[in-house]
Amino acid sequence: MSAFIRQIVGEKLFHHFVVAVIVLAGVVAGLETSPALMAEHGVLLHALDRLILGVFIVEALLKMAAQGRRPWRYFSDGWNVFDFLIIVICLLPVGGPFAAVLRLARALRLLRLVSALPKLQLLVGALLKSLSAMGYVSLLLALLFYIYAVAGIHLFGAHDPKNFGSLPTAFLSLFRLVTLDNWADLFNGQLPHVPGIKVALYFVTFIIFGTMIIMNLFIGIIMNSMAEMHAEIAERDRAQHERETGAATLEDELRSLELELKETQTRMAGLRHKWAGGSSHITSDRKPEEIAA
Repeated sequence: MSAFIRQIVGEKLFHHFVVAVIVLAGVVAGLETSPALMAEHGVLLHALDRLILGVFIVEALLKMAAQGRRPWRYFSDGWNVFDFLIIVICLLPVGGPFAAVLRLARALRLLRLVSALPKLQLLVGALLKSLSAMGYVSLLLALLFYIYAVAGIHLFGAHDPKNFGSLPTAFLSLFRLVTLDNWADLFNGQLPHVPGIKVALYFVTFIIFGTMIIMNLFIGIIMNSMAEMHAEIAERDRAQHERETGAATLEDELRSLELELKETQTRMAGLRHKWAGGSSHITSDRKPEEIAA
């Protein structure tokens, strides 16, 4: 029975159906934000919402049943745990303190596309895998922001308090600068009051270090994590294929060994027969006195 359910869950049609239901859940969550639509079609939207939740529950139960006598293996996959948590949140009471959580959960159901689409899993997995390395790059970027914010307050704070009057405003201006959002306005605003060489040195070096170097470090870390995720997924698929075909491969090897053993036994029987025939022939050719001796 578990093999049959596993076959159903593994079908592409079942997968496409689940993806379609997830998209429908996102559409319904968006329609429920309109008071006019809720006033006119609220009953239909609530019915669709309950139907979608029922499909998600049935999907989770089928995936658990596909594990056979070990349904807890369903929770060994982090994406299954994520799907199960969304189902649990959606089952909370509609009213009371859980109302806001329930509305949020209805929107979060669209995130199930990440668990349903392998390519999205690859992207999210690469982002999560790169968090540790990105933390150190973020620390380096924060140090750069702090140093340039302090320098900017001393250089431009007296005549431009709107952009460099304090650390918070300086951080915000540097964020605009690192994203290249109208950075020319900040640059030109300092030229009438500060020598051009100082302004150019400040802005150009910050753009080089902040935008062209450190920001590209983030991209490099993510690309490296994606390459590692590709390798891990390929290894996982290979291991899963070996687990699925391991029994058949072992059976083939046993059958091959049995055939080799039968052939060896047949050859041994033939050799014994030849040896016995040769021995009797040699004995019959010997003279009686030789035999007696």
